[in-house]
Amino acid sequence: MDTDTLRAEVAKLGWWHRIDLGHGVVTPGADDSPRKLARLGMPSDLAGKAVLDIGAWDGFFSFEAERRGAARVLAVDASWRGTDGGPTKYGFNLAHQALNSKVESRHLSVYDLDPAEVGRFDVVLFLGVLYHVRDPLGALERVRSVTSGLAIIETETDMRWKRRPAIGFYPGSELNADPSNWFAPNIPALLGMARAVGFTGAILHSHSSLVH
Repeated sequence: MDTDTLRAEVAKLGWWHRIDLGHGVVTPGADDSPRKLARLGMPSDLAGKAVLDIGAWDGFFSFEAERRGAARVLAVDASWRGTDGGPTKYGFNLAHQALNSKVESRHLSVYDLDPAEVGRFDVVLFLGVLYHVRDPLGALERVRSVTSGLAIIETETDMRWKRRPAIGFYPGSELNADPSNWFAPNIPALLGMARAVGFTGAILHSHSSLVH
């Protein structure tokens, strides 16, 4: 695909991630993905590693893991629809083609993850998903089941002034005016849930938690 055609195709779509597709073409995502990447603590060298990106959407972090040398990257998202992922996956598909990527992709929710089916991964990315799920502890159990090394968990947090574990519940659109947001833990709750599902340690990065 030539640069002018790529730029025209990018302009047709709505984007969440900002992905550098080369030749001066960067997707106009609302999320400052490179800035987020800088604070997540993703290993700079993923040579030989298997990486799972849960809730991959446009695929910025999947493609970044591939760029950092991962031997296998699987991107999954419950929002993709249809045989080709439908409109919600068009951005991922276009970026995949433009980058000549070998990232695998599947329409799966976090609750569908089964190590017998998808395998286990050295690095699992669970970014911007936890606050969207109705059963956060159950979701973390599935993340733990497919993690053989490191899980990087990024989430909204609430009630950070509380020392005891607490989770904010949003039955309507209270969190960011988005009815798909359900829960946001404080830091003790996030760490407690991680321990409860079997993670053994944690390093906190601002509003993000890197759990292993």
